[in-house]
Amino acid sequence: MPADLIDPGFEYCFELRCAVDEALPLGGSEPGEGLHFARVSGGEFDGPRLRGRVLDSGGDWWVARGLSVTLDARYVIEAEVPGGAAGVEVVNRGVWRTDPSSFERMLAGEDVGEAELYYRTAFVFRTEHPDLQWLTESQFVGYARPEPGFVVIRVFRLT
Repeated sequence: MPADLIDPGFEYCFELRCAVDEALPLGGSEPGEGLHFARVSGGEFDGPRLRGRVLDSGGDWWVARGLSVTLDARYVIEAEVPGGAAGVEVVNRGVWRTDPSSFERMLAGEDVGEAELYYRTAFVFRTEHPDLQWLTESQFVGYARPEPGFVVIRVFRLT
């Protein structure tokens, strides 16, 4: 192993609270399985590096296979910048999975914490605003959790 490999560092940037509508099934042979679409209908984000609102602007396409889900979301956020606000396109892909016991608890309406779910995402941000170029010049990852009507994602920049 090369001696010059570094351990990754993570800088906490902000937390997204995306309002997500009920999923619309787009196929699959079993209920809850296959391709779905859920509209991202609003929300907000706040943190040490950025704050603003999530626009009613896109959605999350996801494929469920048993207790594993792959996610592909695209939406727009509006970030506060000096003198106003600027739009940012968000592309967010990830994986959600859990075990049968935690899934049963979720179905029963119990809270299942981040440690009991593997809910990880990777972001690509696009914007032309000069104050937000730092979003386009780094890789970002997220730790997500569901809340009623929302997906909440803590966003970290790899350093």
